[in-house]
Amino acid sequence: MTRQIVSQIYGGLGNQLFQFAMGRAMALRSQSTLLLDKRYFANNVTYRLGHFNTEQALTAGRLPPLREHERLRYRLWRRLKLKPHLLKENGLAFHPHLLEPTTNVWLHGYWQSERYFADVADTIRTDLRIVTPASDENRRHLAMIAETPAISLHVRRGDYLLPENQTLFAACTESYYARALELIASEMRAEPLVYVFSDDPAWARDNLSLPFEKRVMGHNGRDDDYEDMRLMSACQHHIIANSTFSWWGAWLNPAPDKIVVAPATWFIDPKAANPDIIPEHWRRIANHG
Repeated sequence: MTRQIVSQIYGGLGNQLFQFAMGRAMALRSQSTLLLDKRYFANNVTYRLGHFNTEQALTAGRLPPLREHERLRYRLWRRLKLKPHLLKENGLAFHPHLLEPTTNVWLHGYWQSERYFADVADTIRTDLRIVTPASDENRRHLAMIAETPAISLHVRRGDYLLPENQTLFAACTESYYARALELIASEMRAEPLVYVFSDDPAWARDNLSLPFEKRVMGHNGRDDDYEDMRLMSACQHHIIANSTFSWWGAWLNPAPDKIVVAPATWFIDPKAANPDIIPEHWRRIANHG
């Protein structure tokens, strides 16, 4: 049997990038091919990885049976312990034993830690270069960002305002953003220009008060979220929300001297805690009060 890593891809863009990076790193370490299981996009969130330089890392192959659609085949596959073996994430924290070369597994999880792919970070950044050409408007913004001391700042509202998510995710207050800006600006030679990204740009434009000039990026729609991520990653420094979207917007900036400020508390619910989601060299500050 071909040595193969199969990675289930689901959720929003940030989650999809973590799932790709995990599968790609495992495939490289075990000298295996990588196959993405994209079947979960039939009825929910849109697949986004096609906008990135991922195709050269992928191969074709037969996918394991889905329990939801092929119950008999799925039960036989599990009972007979056929390959690839299902490997489910056990909690959100980093599991170091998964760095050992492993092949013929079907990955199911979020894998939200740089530590899973830090040893192949350069390859992951190459794979995750956005290859879909930027629109004319985004090209103009990219040119302006390149000429200014730019900080990206992400405000996530949308689904975080739902009651079930208010008890899961910690809020990032306006004072968090003000303190983060003060921290980064104190280490910059020029006054920064703040590029604000949000799923609620109207709120950010009307309500987010910042000590420096801000430009709210509200021209890209939901289907163009990769455009916002490209603009984010082009900024010099970054202030992220507790969101995998802005996590990747900051991580994809390869500059070794970048400053990334992240919220100290990602989840309110201790059962969902992930102590390994923020890279060690990023700055954590309190995101409440």
